[in-house]
Amino acid sequence: MKITFAEQAEADISAFVIDENGKLPAAAKDLDEQSGGLLAEAISQNRFTGKEGQQTYAVMPKAASSRRVVLIGGGKPKERDARAQEKIGAFLVKSQADSGYKTIALYAEDAEFAARAALGASLAAYRFDDYFTKLKADQKPSLKTFTVVCPDERTAKAAWKPLEAASEGTKLARDLMNLPPNILYPETFADRIKELEKQGLEVEILGEKEMEKLGMGALLGVGQGSVKESKLAIMKWNGGKKGEDPVALCGKGVCFDTGGISLKPGPGMEDMRGDMGGAAAVTGAMLALAKRKAKANVVGLVGLVENMPDGNAIRPGDILTSASGQTIEVLNTDAEGRLVLADVLWYAQEHFKPKAIVDLATLTGAIVISLGHHHAGLFTGDDDIADKLTKAGLAEGERVWRLPMGSEYDALLKSQFADMKNIGGKTAGSITAAQFLKRFVNDGQVWAHLDIAGVAWMDGNKSPLNPSWSSGFGPRLLDRWIADNYES
Repeated sequence: MKITFAEQAEADISAFVIDENGKLPAAAKDLDEQSGGLLAEAISQNRFTGKEGQQTYAVMPKAASSRRVVLIGGGKPKERDARAQEKIGAFLVKSQADSGYKTIALYAEDAEFAARAALGASLAAYRFDDYFTKLKADQKPSLKTFTVVCPDERTAKAAWKPLEAASEGTKLARDLMNLPPNILYPETFADRIKELEKQGLEVEILGEKEMEKLGMGALLGVGQGSVKESKLAIMKWNGGKKGEDPVALCGKGVCFDTGGISLKPGPGMEDMRGDMGGAAAVTGAMLALAKRKAKANVVGLVGLVENMPDGNAIRPGDILTSASGQTIEVLNTDAEGRLVLADVLWYAQEHFKPKAIVDLATLTGAIVISLGHHHAGLFTGDDDIADKLTKAGLAEGERVWRLPMGSEYDALLKSQFADMKNIGGKTAGSITAAQFLKRFVNDGQVWAHLDIAGVAWMDGNKSPLNPSWSSGFGPRLLDRWIADNYES
């Protein structure tokens, strides 16, 4: 669906935001007159109160400039923040995408509102229907163009530009997660990342031979039960000062997770196509940065593996040697994401000396129990990065919640055979996973870990901004965090 901005527009559907005061905006007066007062009547006689997301519409007479007018509740103006503005665009797309009409014009009061409504429309228009072969015409969206009408078209376009980039990154992350695991596996994921060179990213792909030379035994251990070769993908965006140390984004990319020898239960295992959500978020964020020509140096690193049960798979009781030289006793092969990230974090520090690192992973089921599906878990010992990530998440609607860390949890990782074991027992599962990762972060390195297992995908009742199983969580948060804190 095409997003445009204009100071005047004609469209099949005209949409107007009605506050809880129930008054028609001035922009709707002409169409109200053309319809003989139908719009005012729709407000007064359809129990329409202007509550957020509420809609009513009027079919217009043939002589009118639009075929349909939609009145959408905007709630209380003082409470109409960025999320509410985005939802207005999203609600409109959700209700009108299959209407049979091709164009819609939403009238917005200012440029910022226009840009945010456009973002909501863009995110809500997302579809993943690549593998449907018998869709009829009336099962496909008819809406082709979403125009936002506002008094200052130029300012709206400028406000939209970075949001559009973030939207593209989010949709890429959704696509990657939604792809079936027989289509997206380490090699093909790496191929898709390689395609981003067209956007200005520098991309390097390491295979198993290169990683063996680097001693990345933790990452390679996870993938050794699969016939699919493990990969490490490195994406570089050099938009800042030449030679300046970058920010590093690290992602867990387990393209399918059976649990390995510690096999997961069968029901729901199909969701493990999404266990590469951290890698998808990093890849989407790198696209967003490239799309908007971010003035920062950023490197994205994703460890791509499959965790499969096989005669060659790692076993409970095996001891792996990570690239950092630390040894890990594997007690549960389903605690594999932290093994992948251990070596990715080492590589990021060893090769790039980053100013700060944020890693993202669908790491623990425990975080879903703790926070549900509305916040990612944030773990760090650095108050400054915690505050900045929290603010970025609130600004872009990808919220994080900080949980504790501390040396008292380290005792749960103590092994009698190696430097550490890969699980800490039944208690504090998300915290001990973060404590495990911390052991691979150098002293003094600014670092934060985001456990996104509860927000990366969702079934059931979802925000209108996310019509997909995969939410694409991460690119908007990361892009905003970098824009606010690392761009000159």
